[in-house]
Amino acid sequence: MAISCTQRSESKTTESSRAFPFTLPKEKPDMPLSAAMERNYSAYMAPRPEDNELYSQFKYTELKGFDYNNHDGTISRRDPSKVIFANGKYYVWYTYRNTPTPPQGADNSNDTIPSSDWDLAEIWYATSEDGFTWEEQGVAVPRPPKPHVGWRSVSTCDILEWEGKYYLYYQGFMEASGKRGDDCPVAVSYADSPDGPWTPTHKVVIPNGAAGEWDQYSIHDPHPFVYRGKIYLYYKSDFDGDPRLVRMQGLATAEDPLGPFTKHPLNPVINSGHETSLFPFKEGMAAMVTRDGNEHHTIQYAKDGVNFEIASIVTLLPTAAGSFIPDAFTNTDNGRGISWGLSHFTNATSWDQNHAVLTRFDCDLSLDIDDYDMKHHNEYYKPEFYYQHSLNKKQKERIEKANQKLQSATE
Repeated sequence: MAISCTQRSESKTTESSRAFPFTLPKEKPDMPLSAAMERNYSAYMAPRPEDNELYSQFKYTELKGFDYNNHDGTISRRDPSKVIFANGKYYVWYTYRNTPTPPQGADNSNDTIPSSDWDLAEIWYATSEDGFTWEEQGVAVPRPPKPHVGWRSVSTCDILEWEGKYYLYYQGFMEASGKRGDDCPVAVSYADSPDGPWTPTHKVVIPNGAAGEWDQYSIHDPHPFVYRGKIYLYYKSDFDGDPRLVRMQGLATAEDPLGPFTKHPLNPVINSGHETSLFPFKEGMAAMVTRDGNEHHTIQYAKDGVNFEIASIVTLLPTAAGSFIPDAFTNTDNGRGISWGLSHFTNATSWDQNHAVLTRFDCDLSLDIDDYDMKHHNEYYKPEFYYQHSLNKKQKERIEKANQKLQSATE
């Protein structure tokens, strides 16, 4: 049967109207979609990364004002706290190690030789007028005398402001790191001023879990906020056995900075991340999830601060980020996000001189700025960047054996 030109035109129009449109719709179109396109509209805050308020590139700047003893491994600064603004300047606290030698491992450690980069450490602090040049102020929380919590080392701190007082939460080691995992329950010191003096409670404020529970051996990276009228303190735990550790994030809440803290029944609340950093965003909490786990290198969001979903996939996330978060302690229900902070680079030189250095990162995860250059998502790297990620000796030997086997089979 002959088909008229009019029929052919109507057929093409019908087929065309069923195809996905050339201009990417800002709202999900009313049409059947693949799982990928459904996800593009349901899982992210915008269908394009540059319009996603929780997507950003990260830029890094070397800080001025910190000495590392020619990077010989004897001085280390790592795990910065949130940055706060008080008394007309920025404040940050961090793990500070100054030892005769670089870390030597648990078996070779003693009272003066550290086992790890965070062993035999104290909590120090620095101030800055611009966030780039810092003036080190000295020790905030020293190691207490034995047998108090943290007598071996105090490290990985974060700051809380609550009802006009300041609280530093940190990991307290009672043995060299690596002797039995990283057994270091959370302790706390408090002060009337960010300059101290700091009074330690000499008590465990968040204990390890019971035997058989996911956090039975370690509670790391205490990260407190004022949220929903309470103190929400997020933390990481290593579990499932060494060397194949699993790292996930938990949550404990309290009505008072000194506790008691109640662990959330849904813990872990984030299934990935090594040194995860969070911040209030809109009515909920956002999380920069670094490194470990199925959902590493993502930014996630939970409207209730508990049930996190992936909001974006990112690259070059800051490690152990301590962000500048003006509304971290305001009990806000309209979090504005972040645009900068401090983080660290581990193993700044070599493992023989193992130490970490503080750095500054900048980003656009803020509702108050619109930096298109921070949203660019097609980065190119020089070949040298990729060649730094080369095969190790064992992998080269495996490939060589495979090649030899193929050659023998053809002879």
